[in-house]
Amino acid sequence: MADLIPAEFEVLDPRFAGTGGDRSVARLFSGGRWLEGPAYHPAGRFVLFSDIPNDRILRYDEVSERTDVFLTPAGFTNGRTVDRQGRFVTCEHGGRRVIRTEHDGSVKVLAATYNGHRLNSPNDVVEHSDGSIWFTDPSYGIDTDYEGHEDFSEIGSRNVYRLDPDSENLTAVVEDFAQPNGLAFAPDERRLFIVDSQLHHIRVFNVDHGALTGGEVFCADDQGYDGIRVDHLGRLWGAAHDGLHCYDPDGSLIGKLRLPEITANLTFGSRQRNHLYITATSSLYGLRVNFRAASYPT
Repeated sequence: MADLIPAEFEVLDPRFAGTGGDRSVARLFSGGRWLEGPAYHPAGRFVLFSDIPNDRILRYDEVSERTDVFLTPAGFTNGRTVDRQGRFVTCEHGGRRVIRTEHDGSVKVLAATYNGHRLNSPNDVVEHSDGSIWFTDPSYGIDTDYEGHEDFSEIGSRNVYRLDPDSENLTAVVEDFAQPNGLAFAPDERRLFIVDSQLHHIRVFNVDHGALTGGEVFCADDQGYDGIRVDHLGRLWGAAHDGLHCYDPDGSLIGKLRLPEITANLTFGSRQRNHLYITATSSLYGLRVNFRAASYPT
């Protein structure tokens, strides 16, 4: 049986009123060192997530409610997503690369170098409906041996990249971040939100045929942010030190879901995409909510 704690939704603005779900948050797994990168596979009805310092990938089964070790060693993996063909696309700190696991279990390296230099330590990744892969590349996996292998940055900057689905060319779309981290498209994919976890803010960019413009600060908080997701109402949910923060599309902080551990990332699961799965310091949490994941163009 999962441990249950009260679900604490904090209303900071009337626009958040009515947001909620289960009365309790379930602690589905505990015993990790730093849990990250949850991604839900709808066909298999399971969540893969990373225990980065322990160099393992864990698998939570939504039907049996079991958590098992999926892979170890695992290249100190961090963030991942499931593409529109049902394949996991994963960021590896240890390998300093982005990989895709094919349907037959083989692994394809999507990105490992930029202009002849090794990437730093890819952190989080999303897919655009045109098939392009967008990911962040901070230095957390090479700063120490805790989340990867201590090394130097060959590139000398911490960038955000776009991998073209046809040419497989890798382009640095933003090069002025201190430490880029989580990223998420707005439902219409005309805006891209990107966390700068060192500067404790989230920036928003206009997306136009694979290029980004703008980049103003969308919101800021001295607790900082990690992973982010967007719901079907266009609200941005950000993982912060005290739980999940919810922002209206205009950038106003309107509410929180408080959790007892530092929160790292989140994803939506279940057949209706209205079950939140949240990775925190040592635990995977879950609760059914009355909102759902954003639907993107196809």
